[in-house]
Amino acid sequence: MKITFYGHSSLGIEVGGKRILVDPYISANPNASHININELEADYILLTHAHGDHVADVEYIAGRTKAIIVSNFEVATHYGNKGFEYHPLNHGGSWDFDFGKVKYVNAVHSSSFPDGSYGGNPGGFVIEGEHKNIYISGDTALTMDMKLIPMRTKLDLAILSIGGNFTMDVEDAIVASDFVECDKILGVHYDTFGYIVINHEESIRKFFDKGKDLMLLKIGESIEL
Repeated sequence: MKITFYGHSSLGIEVGGKRILVDPYISANPNASHININELEADYILLTHAHGDHVADVEYIAGRTKAIIVSNFEVATHYGNKGFEYHPLNHGGSWDFDFGKVKYVNAVHSSSFPDGSYGGNPGGFVIEGEHKNIYISGDTALTMDMKLIPMRTKLDLAILSIGGNFTMDVEDAIVASDFVECDKILGVHYDTFGYIVINHEESIRKFFDKGKDLMLLKIGESIEL
């Protein structure tokens, strides 16, 4: 499993011979200006919720690649009504795709499209594929529901929002990593806006002091599990 960071909460995942994009907000992110979305391929696009900083490039990329859009019922059918291929999920539900299993899990946040229309309830994803398991928190507060995840899935990586203000901050993300029982963390949802700028060295140190590894990738950088 290969994971590439495209800035903010945008990720590329290569697993089971398939290419997945998560929350593609790239062309509107000045920090990701060196990423050419015309070069990104996708078999699936996973969306945690409907906010503009998570769905900005969905229609363009899905239109070009014919990717299947996977999200909650409201978000998925929103794109389905526009003619895109989609697969709806809802909280606690899961599906065995051709690359692995995806479960839609709870997140505490809000969810509306840029035009104000209803985007259902936000969520995160647990993905199991190639004998590796990851959790993508999406935009969320710290929530006790995270404790349910390791009851079913032993994680190899937790991808957690850490920027604060709109989501968990670093301190809450450390607690979240305890709740999901995973000490290998990839931070997302930081530095894009003035509200969510973090101190990188201090954040890494805080995780290290708790015996945990926080990775803050450069935009375009990848890791392999």
